[in-house]
Amino acid sequence: MVTAMTRTKALRLHGAGDLRLDDFDLPDIAEDELLVRIVSDSLCMSSYKSSSQGAAHKRVPDDVAENPTIIGHEFCGEIVEIGASLKGRYERGQRFVLQPAMRGRYEAAGYSFPYIGGDAQYGIVPGCYTEQDCVLPYGGDAWFFGSVAEPISCVIGAAHASYHTVVGDYTHRMGIKEGGRMAILAGAGPMGLALVDYIVHCDRRPALLVVTDIDAARLARAAELLAPSGAAERGVELVYLNTAAGGGPVEALRAASGGAGYDDVFVFAPVSAVVEQADAVLAQDGCLNFFAGPSDAGFSAKFNFYNVHYNATHVAGTSGGNTDDMREALALAGEGRINPALLITHVGGLDAARAATLRLPEIPGGKKLIYTHISLPLTAIADFGRAGEDGAGTPAGRLFAELGEITARSGGLWSPEAERHLLANARPLA
Repeated sequence: MVTAMTRTKALRLHGAGDLRLDDFDLPDIAEDELLVRIVSDSLCMSSYKSSSQGAAHKRVPDDVAENPTIIGHEFCGEIVEIGASLKGRYERGQRFVLQPAMRGRYEAAGYSFPYIGGDAQYGIVPGCYTEQDCVLPYGGDAWFFGSVAEPISCVIGAAHASYHTVVGDYTHRMGIKEGGRMAILAGAGPMGLALVDYIVHCDRRPALLVVTDIDAARLARAAELLAPSGAAERGVELVYLNTAAGGGPVEALRAASGGAGYDDVFVFAPVSAVVEQADAVLAQDGCLNFFAGPSDAGFSAKFNFYNVHYNATHVAGTSGGNTDDMREALALAGEGRINPALLITHVGGLDAARAATLRLPEIPGGKKLIYTHISLPLTAIADFGRAGEDGAGTPAGRLFAELGEITARSGGLWSPEAERHLLANARPLA
């Protein structure tokens, strides 16, 4: 046993709608466990769903009221203490990210465990994670790159889960169709952009990629961040399509494909009409990949089974990535081939995590990034300048003004420089 006796603050789930920022001691760690210091966590809509449902959520224990769990599963940190049986596998001070989805188990960090979750200052990684090699070394220069590796691994896993067939051959060919036609419906949000970034810069690319949305401003921002000209250099014709512009979304999508339909269609909104649009534009052997996770257990949509029979159309879906997907995400980010900062639109401290999680569907933008050892109101990156003006003459106002100048140099995106400045100058969490 290693004596930890570490005091931590953590956002814990006590029941449906009952999140509390608790202060408590962690127990000693066992020989197959790790004591870790968590630095950053990005909030996921799944945390909102589990917080809203409490014990009714599949990953939340029935006794959560008596044994609260720590929420948050997209986190990055460093190892503080190592259990006796893990000596030599890990090092003190080593940065890590955790793959929360284990093989063969439904429990996951951020939902199911009392001592590990992303919205905490310290935690204990249980032996089930070290046994499955889910604690991945991270050598990046920004903590937030590690935090968003998990959501990026989810879109990578989705791309790998799509599949195609050959007539007379009963083996599924996994992955999107290389050189084919692909569409991402409702895809101008943060996760859709993560998939666009990955598809354009990975080694298996379509010839045509159409991204739809009904928000002109989001589409314009997407085209600014991931320009069609850059995709063309990688051999991908990237088209941003506003399906609210008239003429009907199905007709517009078919026209964008030259009337041929799509080999791979990803659905990024749990809306029946969007699922049915995807079904309607599938080509022969087309794969509909349902990525968006609905809150309604009875969610359904119509599907054309005539085309299933005669055109071999089919459905795939994933609810996360695996460890290999996360390794791929870390490698691509480390090589500079993808930009994790595309996902992040807000930054805050641990004291902002409770309200942000419970209100997540109401807060526009992309990922909300939490730094667990500082006090900071959740603030949109685009609002840093205004926050600096509102707080002129105060330490907080100066900090926001400085962050606004730094992020302006990176096209309005969060950056390693901005993170370093924040951690060096923000007020520590009391």
